[in-house]
This record gives sequence, structure tokens and C-alpha cells, in this order.
Amino acid sequence: MTDERSLRDDLAALYRIFDHLGWGELIFNHITVKLPGDDGHFLINPYGLLYSEVTASNLVKVDINGNIIEPTDHPVNPAGMLIHSCIHAARHDIVCIAHTHTTAGMTVACQEGGLRPDNFYSTLLHNKVTYHDFEGITVDEAEKQQLVANLGDRAMMMILRNHGLLAGGRTIAEAFLNMWILERSCQIQASVDQTGVKQIPVRQEVLERSEKLLAIQGMGQAAGALEFAAMKRLMDKIDPSYRQ
Repeated sequence: MTDERSLRDDLAALYRIFDHLGWGELIFNHITVKLPGDDGHFLINPYGLLYSEVTASNLVKVDINGNIIEPTDHPVNPAGMLIHSCIHAARHDIVCIAHTHTTAGMTVACQEGGLRPDNFYSTLLHNKVTYHDFEGITVDEAEKQQLVANLGDRAMMMILRNHGLLAGGRTIAEAFLNMWILERSCQIQASVDQTGVKQIPVRQEVLERSEKLLAIQGMGQAAGALEFAAMKRLMDKIDPSYRQ
């Protein structure tokens, strides 16, 4: 079991990674990690800070009901609390959840057909992405039930229609890799659509074979450890202040 200090370091690093990749959105959006134990506590970014300002020590500890557990000078984002609290409460296998408003992600989220399985990365997500219809700003408690229902009991990734992307993982590293693949899939789709040229479809049997091969290769283990470690090393070279 990973201790809280290590989770704080890794989550703060993930915020800096998102910022480095251009996935931040002013002071908005959010990434959370569930803490060990049965009390339902998790860490979220201080509302009002840029991702580049997030550190291990200024992450805010909250409970499922949105109560701040330890003294802090910062509030938390109500929309972030709603999305993350209901998923953490319902999906005990998901430890880390990230939500973005990237241009590519929102572009695909606004397309009627959603993400198409016609590029290398999107084929990796065959039968792995669910959808949630837009209901306005996510501050209405009534939306929680539908969010959880649309994510389902197995999916780790969801496209919030007209809104953005959501990716979770059994570890911080896996959530990062899931978001990276989802984001890349959307970037490529948005770029291809701009060409105005008809896409080459991927055959159904190829999609099904890829899905089976990935399941065998993964063997049920959380992915992303090597990728996250590489990006964390880069953050240490650029600005290790996230560890403060």
C-alpha cells in the first residue's frame, strides 16, 4: 500500500506533467487520488492555483461529502468535488481520476459520433470508453447517479459530451497513461478531420484482435509505471518544487 506522502508527491508531479503537456485550463479542472483506508478521503488541487503551482503539501485532503479534513488556505472546486466524489465512492478500483478540457478532447466530445476507432491510439480504446451526456455545469447533486451509471463498473475512461475527457486508473501512473492515450486519440481524430479527406476505416476483426492482445499483454495489471516514471524524471529536471 502506498503511503500518503508518496501519493502526494506523485499527484503533485502529475499536475506538473499535465501543465507541461498543455492540459491545464487556468485554475480549473482537477485530478484526485484516493488515500489508503476506509474513511473515503482523497486529495484534490487547491482551487485558485495553476497546475504549475500545485505542490505535495498544498494538495487539499477532503472526504466524499466535500468536507475539508485538514487546515488549508484554499477552497476546492465544487464541480471537481461532484465528479470525483461520486466516482471514488462507487468505483473502489479507481484510485486516481483526471478531468481535462483540452481543445482536442472537447472537439471530439462535441462530435455526434464521439471517438472513432480509426487511428492507432483509438483502436487501443476499443470498448474501453463510455459517454455521459452534457447536463450543464457539474454542480447538481442529481447528476452523480447518472455519471456513475454511464461510467459503468469496468470502464476507466469516459467522454463527457460537449464538455471534456475523464480518465481513471488503479494507480496514478495508470490514470496518466489512460489520459495520454485518450488525448492522443482525440488529437489525431481532430487533425485528420481538418484534412477533409475520408478516413481509412479499421476492420472490426482488427479491433477485436487488438482488444484480445491487449488483455493478454496486460494480464490484469495496472499499466503506465514506466511512462509515468519517465515524465516524473523530466519534471524533476525542469522544476522539482512540486515535491515541497
